Parts: sequence; C-alpha cells; structure tokens
Amino acid sequence: MNDVIPENSTSAVRPRPVVGVSLKLYFGLARTRAWLAEVAALRDALAALPRPVDLFVLPAFPALADARELLAGTGIGYGAQDVHWAESGAWTGEVSAGMLAETGARYVEVGHAERRRHFGETDETVAAKTRAATHAGLVPVICAGELRADDLAGAAEETLTQVRAALSGAVPGSEVVIAYEPVWAIGAREPAPASHVRAVADAIRGALRDHDVRGRLIYGGTAGPGTYTELGGAVDGLFLGRLAHDTEGLRKVVEEIAAG
Repeated sequence: MNDVIPENSTSAVRPRPVVGVSLKLYFGLARTRAWLAEVAALRDALAALPRPVDLFVLPAFPALADARELLAGTGIGYGAQDVHWAESGAWTGEVSAGMLAETGARYVEVGHAERRRHFGETDETVAAKTRAATHAGLVPVICAGELRADDLAGAAEETLTQVRAALSGAVPGSEVVIAYEPVWAIGAREPAPASHVRAVADAIRGALRDHDVRGRLIYGGTAGPGTYTELGGAVDGLFLGRLAHDTEGLRKVVEEIAAG
C-alpha cells in the first residue's frame, strides 16, 4: 500500500485510514517471526477491503530483517520502535534513521510515554528524533498524550505542547503520523471516552494545519474493535498494542475502519 495522502487542509477529502501495531518487548525473535507471518497472511483480506487501509507494524530491532522478508510484496509497512537523533558517531547501542531506512523500514515510533518515563526523553529529544527520521525519509509515528484524565483543557494543552515540539523538528513537506495516546488510558480497561478523544483530536489537527507537513492522526490507549466507530471520524485510524497479538483481532479492526 502506498502512503499517498492529501495535504493537510480544510478540504473534505480525508486522509487514507491507517492502523499501526507496536509489539514493544512482548515477543522473542521466533514468536515475532511467527506473528509477522500471520500478519503477512492478511494480504488477501486487506486487498478485499471496501476502501484501502494502510497497515504498519513495529517489531523489535532484531526482527526488522524478518519483517523485510516476510512482508515483502504484501503492501504492509514496517518500522522500528525508536531511533537515535545522530546519523553516526560514538553512540553505543543506538540505531540511526539512515540505518533503519537501509533495512527497508518506512515508519519509526518516537516519543512514546514509556520512553519519556523510563529513559528521560524530553520534547527536545523527540524533536531531534523527528528531524532525523524525516531527514532520512522515514515517517515518524509521534506519540503524544497527557498524564492525567481530570482536566480536558489541560489535557489538550499538554498534548499540544508535545505535538508542536515534535513537529518543530520535521523536515518541511514530510509525512508524519501523530499517535494520540492519553497516558492514563494505556493498558487501562477501557479506551478514553470518545468525547475526550474528539476534543483533543480537534486541537491536534489544528496544530498539524499550522505546520508544513502531511499528517495523519491515530488514537492509541486500549484501542480495539468498536473504538474507531465510536470516535466517529475524529481520527484517521488506530494504534494497537496487545489486542493485535491475535491477528484475528487486528483483522477485525482493519475491516471496521475500512467500512467506516
């Protein structure tokens, strides 16, 4: 599937829907390979959808070669869960955007709440990684979301601060995906209320219009079947976690979005 989307504008033309999956560190290499084969087997189902839906998956670094092999010819994109801001140098253990591009990766996740919490990443870090990703021709999947659920106005402002900072690093005209993930909804029993997501999503779209990028907006945070329908067009797709470990659940979500 080609990631051809219209410019961000007030046009009635909607961007093509997109679904992403991050495996985090749940699978070992053999299980990841088996899962990628199951995802590749969705090819015919994706081709039969009533409208195209872009699908991408983000396994751990060592599985990128498997993704390249197993997803070849399926139209399903793949990428990494992190990237370093430097192209080369004495950065032990890090992986550059250029190296990811060499693997055939199309997407890279930046700024996830877990990286902020556990590894001290800041808005400046995320902007630098966004700059590196877009400079290398990758599509950054920019994660943003507030910590607490008790203040909608504050939630929108906290999230917008993260989004604007990240977009400040994007190469003009580049493609980005914003993954709105309220931190309090990640791993929760239910996704964030639809009214809350719609309000913050409207604010994020305003930020996208203020920057020279081609952007799509997806929701993550206990997303699953029914989430996209309930959001009523507020987002362009979903960012899935453990629900997609069962590729039947992934298929159901993609089919729901295609029918929406």
